[in-house]
Amino acid sequence: MQQSRSPIQQPDIQRGMFLLLAALSLASCSLAAELVYRLKEESPSGTLIGNLAADLQLAAGVTYNLASESGPGRFVELDRETGELRSSAAVLDREEVCPEPGRTECALLLDVILLPPRLFRLLKLRLLVEDVNDRPPRFPAASIGVWVPEDAEPGSRYPLEPPAEDPEPGLNGLLRYRLEGAGGVFSLLGQAGDGAGPEAAAAPLLVLERALDRELRDVYEMRLIAADSGSPPLSGTATVTVSVTDINDNCPRFPEAELSLSLYSNLSVGAEIARLQARDPDLGYNARVLYSYGERVPPASRRLFSLDSASGSVRLAAPIPPAAAPLHRLTVLATGTGCMPVTAALRLRIVPALAGPPALSPRYIALQAEGVVYLRESEPARTPIAFFTVSQPQAQLRPLRCYLEAAAAFRLAPYPALQDEYLLETAQPLDYELQPLYQVTVVAENAKRLATRTHIKIQLLDVNDNSPLFTNPLLNVTIEENNPPNTFLIEMKATDADSGEMGTVTYLLGPQVPPTFILDKFTGSLTVSTSLDREEQETYRLIIRAVDGGYPARESTATVLLTVLDANDNSPRFINKDFSFFVPEDYPSFSEIGVIGVIDPDAGKNGWVALSILNGSGHFVIDTGKGNLMANAPLDREQQSSYVLWVQAMDGGEPALSTVAKVTVLLIDVNDNPPLVLFPQSNLSFLLVLPSTVPGSSITEVYAVDKDTGMNAVIAYSIIGHRGPRPETFVINAGTGNITLHETLLKNDHGLYRLLVKVSDHGYPEPLHSTVIVNLFVNETLSNESYIENLLRKDPGIRIEESPPETRADPFQTELDVFPCETVLIALSALCFGLFALVFALVCYISLRKKRHRRKEYSVAEGSKTEDPRQSLLPPLADQGTRKKGCLQFRS
Repeated sequence: MQQSRSPIQQPDIQRGMFLLLAALSLASCSLAAELVYRLKEESPSGTLIGNLAADLQLAAGVTYNLASESGPGRFVELDRETGELRSSAAVLDREEVCPEPGRTECALLLDVILLPPRLFRLLKLRLLVEDVNDRPPRFPAASIGVWVPEDAEPGSRYPLEPPAEDPEPGLNGLLRYRLEGAGGVFSLLGQAGDGAGPEAAAAPLLVLERALDRELRDVYEMRLIAADSGSPPLSGTATVTVSVTDINDNCPRFPEAELSLSLYSNLSVGAEIARLQARDPDLGYNARVLYSYGERVPPASRRLFSLDSASGSVRLAAPIPPAAAPLHRLTVLATGTGCMPVTAALRLRIVPALAGPPALSPRYIALQAEGVVYLRESEPARTPIAFFTVSQPQAQLRPLRCYLEAAAAFRLAPYPALQDEYLLETAQPLDYELQPLYQVTVVAENAKRLATRTHIKIQLLDVNDNSPLFTNPLLNVTIEENNPPNTFLIEMKATDADSGEMGTVTYLLGPQVPPTFILDKFTGSLTVSTSLDREEQETYRLIIRAVDGGYPARESTATVLLTVLDANDNSPRFINKDFSFFVPEDYPSFSEIGVIGVIDPDAGKNGWVALSILNGSGHFVIDTGKGNLMANAPLDREQQSSYVLWVQAMDGGEPALSTVAKVTVLLIDVNDNPPLVLFPQSNLSFLLVLPSTVPGSSITEVYAVDKDTGMNAVIAYSIIGHRGPRPETFVINAGTGNITLHETLLKNDHGLYRLLVKVSDHGYPEPLHSTVIVNLFVNETLSNESYIENLLRKDPGIRIEESPPETRADPFQTELDVFPCETVLIALSALCFGLFALVFALVCYISLRKKRHRRKEYSVAEGSKTEDPRQSLLPPLADQGTRKKGCLQFRS
């Protein structure tokens, strides 16, 4: 409901009145009163808050004025006549008006001035804003993490911080918590508090219900729900993640307490004999295990067999001497963090070596570390890797043979000039992308087919030998014009078969790409930063570069063909604002009058234009395709000389756009109307002419009009036939149609004269004419009128004596030859020219005098003397100009 206001608003006067009344209110504090009203927040517009007239018990005639409509006043509307106070269209939000936490009362203070001055009163309104449960509780963080040690006692409590927040007061901000998905392992000790009070920050407590074991389960996820106490209640949710932290509650254990092994006495030094590993289910430092020999392990055994303290690996540390003990018992201790050592026994029986396979000793040429040979993939074929020496102490077991097992990419060949020496080299170029790791087995075999196998790992090192490859090197993308800024177009994808930094692809824009396109160098996401206009440019060819991280870098390109789709964003546009066409009035129907040019830069149906006539003229049609304007009915200038058409051009878009242009069709006159004789009205009418008429007197006139215009309407009169006693007695003026007496009438000239008058226009190419008979009866009196009328009816026709009409060759030529003021005009022209020369001479003379007397002593008398001649000459000059003007007007 809108606030009712007086029809006339005078802001300046009213503002001054309010300032005056405010000053009066300060001086008259006893006149102020206060009313308290309540209003729920977010009340709809027009909600009745109270009636000041009813509450103050005031009679009619009081005007209620809200002192300010800004600030708190924008939320209410006050009816000046009835005093009704209602809510306005502005939404009243209690949390916005009173944002202070812990505030239980929110009030708006309004001032109302009661008028007229004799009833002046300043009224204080206190509008209490009541809270509505419109804001759900909200957790500052969507996830709450809690760390609980696995040895925590049941009943332990952990605060879930930060707690939920609700800025509303009272029950609407009183929060209650519940926990979902705890599975009985945890429970919640909720702490309810008013969202606007001091307990609002109290966090709920997570209570451990059962003992935990990290080795069984290390993470618990639950949902914490906070609901307020409003009606209806609102709630918010956060995820609670409980991580169980490890404690050292487990000690290492050996899977087997005792292990027995046999080994030959010719075992190679460094060979691994056994690996004793104790398991500890704890994590990190708590699972650390150290291995050591027991105190009862003899020193000889310690020197012969080494023990790795970190891995528990037992290896042959020195060659086994022939006098070595056949049995060795090794006690291995596994010590965990904070745990007592556990033991395992390793029994080793040394078996004398019989005649065995040959020995194979490698010497590496390529880079080797920890049994792995590293080789660059760019190395050519026949790159040396290692030398292998084959030895066999027993001569009866010779000859020896050394070869590779299933290694097509490598070859092993005897080295020239050296016995039992073999060179391992590459047999072909290697490719890291096809196979980065090779397992090569070198076999040495004696005559009894006893063999020794040495396994070698060859790891290829990658080089930047591959360029990035786009998934699709040519992409077609479309986008509709007038797109919003930063519109996503496409995400480019390129892969590089190389590894590491050499396989990292960075995307860049190619040369000559407009700066409006932006390419994310890491993701390949292509966007356009501004709106595109198809009419400005329809297609774009964008070159995208993919560059790897190698040195030198390798790159490849892809092409994005972007097509901007048309939108109907251009109205049809006429080539002219107004069109004017001149058409002869006898122009054939459905012939082209003119072309109405219209263009639409849009494409497709958006650029297809249909033309139509809006003002519904039935005389014209338009060819929509060509824009030809045609008349579908005969045109007559005498009925209508011009047509104004409003032509609409509408395109085929959705929604369609249109433009209107004004088209004026002006009809050119055609000589299609003969002159119409208005007087005399009939060939039977006659006129009495007295014999005493003076020659040169006007007897009568023939008056005719022509509906055409221009030369087609210029009329010439001529007498083409005579009958009477002396027919040449009367003549007609060719231009005016005035018939005058040419000669003095004699006694023999009495009688009836019949003049056949031809009225002709000056039309082109052929003039049109009409005829009329002028009857003149020369006599003293008209004694028998009926006799003359009978005579006119019975009298035969008049023979036409065709003669050229007395007309001018050019109807627009001024008749200077018959102008009576020609001599006067020439004299006046000469006089005007002489006066002009005299005035010009006087002006030059005065100018020279002024140049000589520029000092301040220049006398006024001398100035007046120079002015008298001009004053005496100007009036005659003006008079002559007036005469000349009058004479010219008479001629025209």
